[in-house]
Amino acid sequence: MYKESDFLEAKSLLSQLIACPSLSKEEAGTAKIIQDFFTQKGIESHFYLNNVWAKNTHFDPNKPTVLLNSHHDTVKANASWTFDPWKATEIDGKLIGLGANDAGASLVCLIQTFCSFYQEKNLPFNLLIAATAEEEISGKNGIEALINSPDFPQIDWAVVGEPTDCQLAIAEKGLMVIDAVAHGKAGHAARNEGINAIYVAMKDIEKIENFQFEKVSPVLGPVKSTVTIIHAGKQHNVIPDTCEFTIDCRVNECYTLEEILKILQNELSSDLTPRSIRLQPSRIDEDHVVCQAAKKLGMVSFGSPTLSDQSLLACPSVKIGPGHSGRSHTADEFIYLDEIKQGIQTYQNLLVETSIQYQHKS
Repeated sequence: MYKESDFLEAKSLLSQLIACPSLSKEEAGTAKIIQDFFTQKGIESHFYLNNVWAKNTHFDPNKPTVLLNSHHDTVKANASWTFDPWKATEIDGKLIGLGANDAGASLVCLIQTFCSFYQEKNLPFNLLIAATAEEEISGKNGIEALINSPDFPQIDWAVVGEPTDCQLAIAEKGLMVIDAVAHGKAGHAARNEGINAIYVAMKDIEKIENFQFEKVSPVLGPVKSTVTIIHAGKQHNVIPDTCEFTIDCRVNECYTLEEILKILQNELSSDLTPRSIRLQPSRIDEDHVVCQAAKKLGMVSFGSPTLSDQSLLACPSVKIGPGHSGRSHTADEFIYLDEIKQGIQTYQNLLVETSIQYQHKS
């Protein structure tokens, strides 16, 4: 099924996307590029906020619907770039540019794969492609808004494109950021009075460092809670009556975020306020048809510690894509050209094998 023209089109599209700045909430330019690409291919697409989506020609409401999704927003370019981050530079078998690895390559490979199956009549499932916004900030106008929009079809399961070396992430840790406030009593630092909120916070922070959550995931490991920010005091001679600190909680699929919050509230004396409980952990059953297809293709399954739009999907999902996660958000971010080819072939083979698995089930 794979053709060299698939790679050339994907590479060209990725180069255009790199050349158009698309920080989170500022993705209108890349959304138009993607919509124009679909138009040139004769594919009707839809625009919602800065999200672009389309469905296959022979969409049948009686069939299960599979979502192919990745994002077209990027983080800011850091000061260490030596190449122009908004120019696709081809050198030494690489394509260098902001968003090339995270997650432009995955997105263009998914788009090219969707185009390959767009007019296929005999698929046992429907296909949706969605190029979404605000993933890098877990924003509310990205995939979450799209799947809740009135015209978007209900989805049964999803393939989320992120750099995984084209291996299959079957689970992903959720994220909860908690703002904590330890309380004391103000007093003069020269006298033995007051209750130092910093010392109160230190006791809670020590508990967080040593606390072990009971349930450990076989694929994601333990829940990890880390204090990453602390702030207290306004002047040297005043005992602070409050100490604020931030807890970063990476949660395995054995718990909901609400359960983790309750456990921490029972363990700590500080007031805890979560910034959000939207970014839940996920795990797909390894007997799911897409997991069986991946196994047939020899893919390695693993649990991912990094966050993606999987956390905002209520349906079963897997995360897979070309590139390496360690390159994301780094200076001179790049994707190997061969990885783009690998990504298209991987997605195409996965859908072909999944079709076979559906036929075996029936």
